[in-house]
Amino acid sequence: MKILTADVGGTFIKYAAWENMTAYLRGKISTPLASRTDFFNAIKKIYEESGAEGIALSLPGVIDSARGICVKSAALGYNNGCNIVNELGELCKCPVAVENDARCAAMAEAKFGALSDVEDGFVMVFGTMIGGALIKNHEVCKGANNSAGEISFMRIGHEKIFSDVCSVPALLKGYAQIKNLSTEKISGEVFFQAVNKNENDAVTCLDKFTRRIAEIIFNMQLVIDVSKFAIGGGISAQPAFVDSIRDNLEKIYFTSPIEFNRVEIVPCKFRNDANLIGALAHYLKIFSTIFSINSSSSAELFPNLR
Repeated sequence: MKILTADVGGTFIKYAAWENMTAYLRGKISTPLASRTDFFNAIKKIYEESGAEGIALSLPGVIDSARGICVKSAALGYNNGCNIVNELGELCKCPVAVENDARCAAMAEAKFGALSDVEDGFVMVFGTMIGGALIKNHEVCKGANNSAGEISFMRIGHEKIFSDVCSVPALLKGYAQIKNLSTEKISGEVFFQAVNKNENDAVTCLDKFTRRIAEIIFNMQLVIDVSKFAIGGGISAQPAFVDSIRDNLEKIYFTSPIEFNRVEIVPCKFRNDANLIGALAHYLKIFSTIFSINSSSSAELFPNLR
């Protein structure tokens, strides 16, 4: 069975086609932002070029995966209310599965990755916005309205939301302002090169950024009390980012009026591939009656991602 998986973000669509659990095709295109028709046609083109027999999508927004509906999406508003499974399935004449992007990442990490050794955990994915997903008893918790984990819209103060101040674009914009440069000249690579060279402005900017993230984690942990927070997205490949979150969280614990058990902060094992792997696992769970795997089999399932 050949399956196309697509991780749809607000900027790019990353995709991989799989056969016998090995990716034989990978790529990335810009996400069409004008219309649903453009979006569907872009997926159809990739699907036809891949030679796959089914499509598994990881999408931003509130996703009713049981019915295949994008309930609402801030990043891709043209999909609001759309039955992705039915419409894309009809266009491409194949089975389609869809799930929220952060839940896909959480599913991959809970089954095969950084959260496979704990019952309860939380995944935070940093990109154009911020995805979140709660793991309870090894399973993704969707909530009463399919919106559990939508941390992008948590309030920071009275006027800001979490993704306004703690998404990757917000980090790079803040550094660009400090350096009096246009945002086009500041990439993640440029920023972390400066951090790793211990440039004062970059280090200060990262510390302020991760201090806010640490505060959110601390507050969430008081409510959900999980064993681990797994940090995902391309930025999680930067050790300085994860280390800075840990350092700022430790400062909060140190100044707390009572002693709390420390929650562990870890990078996602599959990093940028987590959404693709979770989308594949979701598809197989729906369409394959023989799909049954535990965390000890992850090396066999994804040998090229070790």
